[in-house]
Amino acid sequence: MSTEKSAAAQRGNMERKIIHLDMDCFYAAIEVRDRPELRSEPVAVGGLSSRGVLTTCNYAARAFGIHSAMPNFIALRKCPHLIIVPIRFDVYRFESKRIRSIMKEYTDLVEPLSLDEAYLDVSESKRSATSIAQEIRRRIRQTTGLVASAGVAPNKMLAKIASDWEKPDGLFHISRDEIDDFMKDLPVSKIWGIGKKTAEKLLAKQITTCGQLQTFTSLELTHMFGKFGGDLYELCRGIDNRSVIPNRIRKSISVERTFSTNLETLDQCILKTRDIYQELQEDLLKLKSDRPLAKLFIKVKFSDFSRTTVERTGIDISESSALELLQEAFSRKALPVRLIGLGVRFATSPSAQSHQLEFSFQSRAH
Repeated sequence: MSTEKSAAAQRGNMERKIIHLDMDCFYAAIEVRDRPELRSEPVAVGGLSSRGVLTTCNYAARAFGIHSAMPNFIALRKCPHLIIVPIRFDVYRFESKRIRSIMKEYTDLVEPLSLDEAYLDVSESKRSATSIAQEIRRRIRQTTGLVASAGVAPNKMLAKIASDWEKPDGLFHISRDEIDDFMKDLPVSKIWGIGKKTAEKLLAKQITTCGQLQTFTSLELTHMFGKFGGDLYELCRGIDNRSVIPNRIRKSISVERTFSTNLETLDQCILKTRDIYQELQEDLLKLKSDRPLAKLFIKVKFSDFSRTTVERTGIDISESSALELLQEAFSRKALPVRLIGLGVRFATSPSAQSHQLEFSFQSRAH
């Protein structure tokens, strides 16, 4: 018997009914709702200084090529009449709680990913997941005046892909019987866990769709991508057995990069750390969390595979602070560097020394 299990066999537990609910342009939509005169204008939310970074923007702004994590000065070049409004986390948090309370009327299995999106497992309901999703979207609009899109599927990955399929104000359902055909032409960039680097590596091998990725065995993908290769073998076939986990509290977020060629000098490390810091900023913006940041930390792995970590509280969450920690870590061993990781830890209590998230996005605009 072949050691490669068929996709159908591995879907034996895929009778689940998962909804991914995603608010459309959440922060910007709230600002436009509260200021109706902005309804037909390109609007973005973010820091107001020239060194600020956008958190999100509405669809009118996206038509000009503007997107989240874009520095203000670049956005204003693309759209000189762009209206940038300040972040109001207290308002966004209030609306998020109202939306979440609606979700919890349908299931206790609600896993928030950020203020504006969540997974719901409604497998125990006798109703169809599609009808539940439609009703939740209608109630959110009636209660908050805001629009949500939803995806319905047998697992989390496909539900999240589906919620983006007919945005804005869309509802898309992928049934179990449709998975094979749906995955065939799906871009590999849509797969959960594939980031920029993995996408580039796949493109270099002329792999752009899940159908093309399915021609590789699990062993071949493991050789190419390590442990993640085994996951890719299943994910490109629409197999995702992750459970919806309520009340998950994320303690930190970080970005790591292992270098194909070791870095010999501090200047080389500084250049790489600047890039990593930018990636960290973008990941924080995507997270859309209002939780305060307590610590900045950096991890360095040397050529002998030893590692060191430096972290600080009470400092600005900024590129300059990251470079200060890098210099301390780099000085601990006179060896080349093979990995640099940069991250932040969230405050565990209101009394913890911390910097609000919006403050951490004022540091880089070259």
